[in-house]
Amino acid sequence: MSHSERGDLSRRTVVGGGVSLAAAATGPAFAYNAGASGAGASRDSAIQAVDPKEKYPKPPFERQSQPWPGLASRMNPAPDHGEKSYRGSGRLAGRKALITGGDSGMGRAAAIAFAREGADVAINHLPEEEPDARQVLDLIRQEGRVGLSIPGDLRSEEFCRRLVDESLRGLGGLDILVMNAARQQTRPSILDVTSEDFDATMKTNVYAPFWIIRAALPHLKPGSTIVATTSEQAYDPSPDLYDYAQTKAATMNYVKSLAKQLASRGIRVNGVAPGPIWTPLQVSGGATMEKLERFGSQSALGRPGQPVELASIYVQLAADDASYATGNVYGAGGGNGQP
Repeated sequence: MSHSERGDLSRRTVVGGGVSLAAAATGPAFAYNAGASGAGASRDSAIQAVDPKEKYPKPPFERQSQPWPGLASRMNPAPDHGEKSYRGSGRLAGRKALITGGDSGMGRAAAIAFAREGADVAINHLPEEEPDARQVLDLIRQEGRVGLSIPGDLRSEEFCRRLVDESLRGLGGLDILVMNAARQQTRPSILDVTSEDFDATMKTNVYAPFWIIRAALPHLKPGSTIVATTSEQAYDPSPDLYDYAQTKAATMNYVKSLAKQLASRGIRVNGVAPGPIWTPLQVSGGATMEKLERFGSQSALGRPGQPVELASIYVQLAADDASYATGNVYGAGGGNGQP
C-alpha cells in the first residue's frame, strides 16, 4: 500500500482443497517465469533476466473508476498477482496461513505464492469482493491445498475474533498471519476527512490487526510468523492521504514493538513496505483520475509495481530460513522509499 494503494479493503465461502502437496523441496528455490505455474516446475528451467523498467505496463493509464472496494478483475490493465508466473518449491509445506485482503493486491499475490509453496490458506475479504476471492480459491485448490474464504468487515471486533476461529477450525491451526487489508481514500484536505472516514480507516488498518493478532496469539507456536503490510507512506506521507499515512506509520511501529515482545516466544514479526503498486485501491477512491493516469511515473523505474513483484518477500518472511529476521521492514518501492 502506498501513494499507491488506494481504497478500502477488509476482506468467505468455505472451499476445501485436498491436503496433498507432500514434502517440502529443499532450499529456497523459487522463481518467476512467464507461462510457468504450479509447484512442480523443473529446477533446471532457464530463467531469463528481464529489464525491470520494461517488465510491466507504464503510464499513462486510462481513467477508470469503480465503486469501493473495487475488483482486480475489472481493472485495465489487469494486475499481475503471479497467477501464471509464480512457481513454488515447497518452502511453506504444511504451513497454515490467514491473509486479510487476500482477494486482490499483495494479499492475493501472497495467497497464490503460499499455496504454491505448500501452505493451506484462509483469505478474508469483503462480500463485495467475492468474484475476485473465488478466483484466488480456484488457484489455491489447483495446488491441492485447502482454501478458505471468509468474508466480513474487519471494522468489527466480533468478526475479527470469528475470522480467527473459523481459520483455526478450517485449516486445523495457524502459524502464519499476514495483516494486509487496509482502507485508503484520497482527500485533498483534513477538512474533507469526516469523523466517519477517520474512524473507518483507523478501525480497518490499526484496530483490526490488533484484534486479530490478540485472538490468534494463544494458538501460535514457536516458529510462527506475522507479516504486516505497511507502506512508503509511513516514511514519506502524501498530503492527500492524511489518515491512511498515519496508520501505516502505526503499522511499522507495531511490527518493531511486537517483534521484541514476541521474540521470547519464538514468534517473528516483520513488515513489507510497498511503493506504488497497481491494485483496485487506486480505482475505487484511493486516487484522483489525474494521479491514476500517471500512477507510478515518479518511481525510479518509471512504472508502478505489480503485486507479484512482492510475493517472494512475503514468502521469505514466512519461511523458516529467514529465522533471524524479526522487527524488520522490507521495501519494494521501485527505487523510492526508505526501508
